[in-house]
Amino acid sequence: MPIQLTTLSQSSLQDYNDCPRRFELRYLEQLAYPAIETEPALENEKHQKEGEYFHRLAQQHLIGIPTEQVAKFANTENLQRWWDNYIHAKDLTGLKDLSGLKTEITLSAPLGKFRLVAKYDLIGFDGDKVYIYDWKTYRKRPKNEWLAIRWQTRVYRALLVQAGAHFNGGKPIQPEQIEMIYWFPDFPNDPARFAYKADQFKRDWDALTKLADEIATASIFPKTDEVSKCSYCPYRSYCNRGVRAGDAVEAELETEAEELFDINFEQIGEIEF
Repeated sequence: MPIQLTTLSQSSLQDYNDCPRRFELRYLEQLAYPAIETEPALENEKHQKEGEYFHRLAQQHLIGIPTEQVAKFANTENLQRWWDNYIHAKDLTGLKDLSGLKTEITLSAPLGKFRLVAKYDLIGFDGDKVYIYDWKTYRKRPKNEWLAIRWQTRVYRALLVQAGAHFNGGKPIQPEQIEMIYWFPDFPNDPARFAYKADQFKRDWDALTKLADEIATASIFPKTDEVSKCSYCPYRSYCNRGVRAGDAVEAELETEAEELFDINFEQIGEIEF
């Protein structure tokens, strides 16, 4: 029996956008993964764990733990390289001087019959500007055009407008104040930056509202017509769409695991119903 879904995130929305059937299997039926996502599986799992660990190192550093103490835990080749690039990145120099950094922060706001939830790697306030930073340990630098249309880019900026007053002394954050920056430890001199405008916010929130209403009333969740995406999907055996997993590097740009939230709404920055 499908569960009663109460929250939506950038990951679940992206899944619904890419393949409603995958959304149904993952979020409504909550089925265990029957197939590996990528080849080679062990190498990809190691890379994912290192990516999670890099997020932890950056978070520890940004809350004030001494650099030399955090550096001791960059104990693999990838982590050492990412950490070194992070420490010496010119693009992050100003960031490290900012006051009022919010790391690993979750925001929430009502969205139709759901709550929209997002966990931010870093939000930094610098005067009138508000910067959203997201760390991406991709092995391949994605195109800005691809990132611009991803639900993460749209959700993170729109939700900060909708619910960010919680972090701004009760004063709403205007779209023009926001810039979202994807920073890639393997491509430290080539971040992807996305400013925001009021008309973009309206477009995004209208689209989110429409999508939430569509999900709430859906009775059928069809399979994607883009069969090429199925090689990266762990549910492909349910759809009889192949056995072999896709290449790990390419898969990073197609699928990202849902971040698990231990949600306590009393501790989440939000706006009232």
